[in-house]
Amino acid sequence: MTTRILICDDSALARKQMARALPEGLRGDVSFAKDGVEALEKLRRHEAELMFLDLNMPEMDGYQVLEQVRKEDLPVMTIVVSGDIQPEARERVKKLGALDFIKKPTETHIVLDLLVEYGVYRPGELEDTALQDTSLKNSGSATPEISVSLNDYLQEISNVAMGRSSDLLARLLRVFVKQPIPKVAFLANSELHMAISSVSDSDTYSAVCQGFTGAGIAGEALLLFADASFREMAEMLHYDTLEGEAVNVEVLMDMSSILFGAFLKGIGDQLDLKLGLGHPTVLGQHRQITELLEHHSAREEQLLCIEICYALEDRDIECDMLILLTEDSVPFLEDRLQYLVD
Repeated sequence: MTTRILICDDSALARKQMARALPEGLRGDVSFAKDGVEALEKLRRHEAELMFLDLNMPEMDGYQVLEQVRKEDLPVMTIVVSGDIQPEARERVKKLGALDFIKKPTETHIVLDLLVEYGVYRPGELEDTALQDTSLKNSGSATPEISVSLNDYLQEISNVAMGRSSDLLARLLRVFVKQPIPKVAFLANSELHMAISSVSDSDTYSAVCQGFTGAGIAGEALLLFADASFREMAEMLHYDTLEGEAVNVEVLMDMSSILFGAFLKGIGDQLDLKLGLGHPTVLGQHRQITELLEHHSAREEQLLCIEICYALEDRDIECDMLILLTEDSVPFLEDRLQYLVD
C-alpha cells in the first residue's frame, strides 16, 4: 500500500517539480493544494499521510499551516520545501513540527534519501508490488498534468533567488527577513510606479539601478530604499557615521550589492547562464517613486516586472527591488520554461 502524498505550493511549476522528484512507485497517490487553506481541508478529510509544504503562499503560509496542524493534532508527516533558506526559517519549521526541510529547486536524490530515512519508501518494493498486482498496473502511476504559465515560472525562479538574497542579508545583519510573494506583471514603462505595492503618497525614497545582460536576456535591477530606514540600516551595517548624504549613498550601494548580486546569481543559476552586471547608478535621493522612475517613462517598451519588497522582522526597515526584463528577453524565457516542463 502506497503512502498518500499531498504537495502544497502556490506555484504550479513547484508542484510539478516536486511531483517529478518523487520515486515512480509513489506517484500514483499524489494530490495537490494551491495554498494552506486548501491543504488543511484535505488533511481534515484524512486525504494524506505525508505533506510537502511550501512556506511562502497567499491566504495561509506554511508557518500558519504547521501551527494549525499542531493545534488540531492532524495525523500527517510534513517536510517543508522552500526557497527561504535562512537558518532561522529552518529552525522555526522544526519547532512547529516539520520533520525536515528541503531547499528549492528540489533535487531528486535528496527527496529519495528523506523518504527512505522516514520509512515512507523502500527502493524496488513498490515497483515490484505494482508489477505483481493487476489492479495497480491498470490504474497507472502517472502524475496529474499541471500547466505552467510564464508568470508562474518567473514567480517561482524569483522566489528561489529571493531566498538566496534574503539568506545573505539575514546572515550579514543577524536578522530574519520576511519573505513576500514575488509579483510578476507585464507593464509599460509609464506604469512602473503602479508595481510598487508598499508605497504611500507621503513616502520618499532613494534609488539605485544596475543593468545586467546574459545570452538571450537583458534588463535592469532597481532598488528603492525608504528614506525613513537609512539611519537604522547604517547602524546595523556598523558605520562610524550614521547620518548624511554620503552615508545614505553608501547604504544604497551596500544594499544593492548584497541584494542584486545574490538575486541575479540565483536567477542565472536557474536559467543556466552567467549574467554580467553593469555599474550601479544612483537615480536620485529623497524623492517620490514617480520621480525616481521618470527615466523610464519616456520609453515605449513593455517590460516584464518582478517586484520584491524586503522587510526586516522587528525593524522599521523596508526596500523594494524591481527586476525589469526587456521584451526581447521573453522568447528566451519561454524556451527555458518549455525545457523545464516537458
